[in-house]
Amino acid sequence: MKYNFAITGLAVCFTGAFAFPSRMFDTAHSMSEEEKRSLASITAQIEAGIEKRVSTPRSFGFSASDQYVSNSGKHAFVAPGPNDLRGPCPGLNAMANHNYIPHNGVATVSQFVQGTYDVFGMGVDLGAFLSIYGAVFDGDLTSWSIGGPPSSSLLSSVGLLGKPQGISGSHNKYECDVSPARGDLYQYGNDYKLVMSQFEEMYALPLGPNGYDLSVLTPFRATRFQQSIDNNPYFFNAPFSGIAVQPAAYTFVYRYMANKSSEYPEGYLNGDVLKSFYSVTGEPGSFVWTEGHEKIPDNWYKRAIGDEYGLVPYVADIVAAGLQHFEFVSIGGNTGTVNSFTGVDIKNLTGGIYDVTTLTQGNNAICFAFQFAQQAAPDILKGLFQNTSSALSKLNSAVTKALAPLGCPQLTSVDTSQFSQFPGAKGSF
Repeated sequence: MKYNFAITGLAVCFTGAFAFPSRMFDTAHSMSEEEKRSLASITAQIEAGIEKRVSTPRSFGFSASDQYVSNSGKHAFVAPGPNDLRGPCPGLNAMANHNYIPHNGVATVSQFVQGTYDVFGMGVDLGAFLSIYGAVFDGDLTSWSIGGPPSSSLLSSVGLLGKPQGISGSHNKYECDVSPARGDLYQYGNDYKLVMSQFEEMYALPLGPNGYDLSVLTPFRATRFQQSIDNNPYFFNAPFSGIAVQPAAYTFVYRYMANKSSEYPEGYLNGDVLKSFYSVTGEPGSFVWTEGHEKIPDNWYKRAIGDEYGLVPYVADIVAAGLQHFEFVSIGGNTGTVNSFTGVDIKNLTGGIYDVTTLTQGNNAICFAFQFAQQAAPDILKGLFQNTSSALSKLNSAVTKALAPLGCPQLTSVDTSQFSQFPGAKGSF
């Protein structure tokens, strides 16, 4: 049965504007001085490149020398060894395989920010926030694994109660259901292996003006959303991972993987490039997936300098997708059987700050997603750290700076007791 979503009249409009984040995170007092200097250096490098290239209003064009991403020499592909970590994100796996982040699959915040900028042209604001979030929820505050739990020799000496689980072990906190090519955790027993039927379905999509662009990937996301409802009795669309992270599994595919050229300065994503980034070889009907062997394609070019994809365009893409498909911003899940999707009472969840109407106005959906992560963090983190103050300080600094321009309502608490009806949320909050 199809789920009849209750949200109507959605009018999500992103009205805030993020300035380019000059030293956006280097003032966070919870960072080490070395980390601050490293992030400041990365930001200065990006700003200098933008100032050089953007002397006239928005005319980025294409520069082969500036946008070419090397996959040879020190960045030649090296397959992961038995102790190297790989996980659900094809882009991060490719970065590790080409030594843009450490080959072992464990990187620091600044290494993630630098690597995602060098390979994909990710904005430092988005790169820093996602990296800090990963370090707090999936790592040891300074670094995190792109796959499963890292060995103790790769961790810092902060007071950990348990072992960081990496992004593969972050279900509903970072990693989420409804991936284009990975399986839902409770449906397949893992969240990092490619499900060939899903990849084949994505590969067979009719191409848009720019290949596998958002005109085809957004409807595919809606298809996958319904498939999770139809097939995963424990499907759960969580407040942060559902609203703020799930879209990345689709928007990042086109925004970052598309090959840029003078003919297609915004990028064209064809099947060969898609297969390379997903570690798939062969032809339809006889595809072969090799786990962890994601590659940067030959003759591949990233986003133009000055046209980085950061928080502003990412939030705009989230908004655009929500306008087309109301279900994307519906918090809730199946209640133990398939086709049993039930939404939570947003008003009760947020203490009356948001309701089903106000959540879909202005910037409120993204405000709520980020604020939920901030408010739920103390309960989540108390099982990870002996003293949560450093973790909370680092997260709060990142969230506060990211949301400052949006004029968000002040959410001071969340009532997660409603999540008890969802078996897929158990242990996450």
